[in-house]
Amino acid sequence: MGMKIILTGATGYVGEGVLLECLAHPEVDRVLVVGRRSCGRSHAKLTELLVPDFLKLDAVKDQFTGYDGCFFCAGISSVGMSEADYTRATYDTTMALARAVHAGSPQATFIYVSGGGTDSTEKGRLMWARVKGRTENELSRLSFRQQFNFRPGFMTLTPGMRNPKWWMRALVPLFGVLVPWVTCSMKQVGLAMIHAVQRGYPKNVIEVKDIKALAKA
Repeated sequence: MGMKIILTGATGYVGEGVLLECLAHPEVDRVLVVGRRSCGRSHAKLTELLVPDFLKLDAVKDQFTGYDGCFFCAGISSVGMSEADYTRATYDTTMALARAVHAGSPQATFIYVSGGGTDSTEKGRLMWARVKGRTENELSRLSFRQQFNFRPGFMTLTPGMRNPKWWMRALVPLFGVLVPWVTCSMKQVGLAMIHAVQRGYPKNVIEVKDIKALAKA
């Protein structure tokens, strides 16, 4: 039997790229996309679950049973947000879904897309880094079979992506040339997540060099 994956953030940059890799992968049988609005795609492997509020999942929690992995790719910028609002949008929503998935699929691998510079001490001066650090730390305490925190840098596009803005399409390829050590491809990110579910990894914080290694596994 192939893998069954839950994925969030399919209408965003990272989530869309990871979704395309999951749909294309021969060892992924089913992808449940959980989001506030439709990702606008149809595929034999794809099922969508529209959830207006991630903090109110009681009515749908039974649909999270029997999954092998959950790829939490949703996220927003902290620009212009208070720490309380960013915590609600980032920490609270991530933990709410993680707890719901854990209740139905404790054997799953939960992967959280964090970011380079995330503050694991939760005490640094950057608000977004503290909040993401707190989120990573709390996820590690949920006792999933495996839990990984991906910290990708710049990510080059996968063919077929619809969500990136024109300036992303123009500028992101340059980063792969100018700063290759902090750049990977969306294909590598997606493959690394799939391989992490299948084979694990000795670290739970996954940096760019780890993403590239996992993608080859």
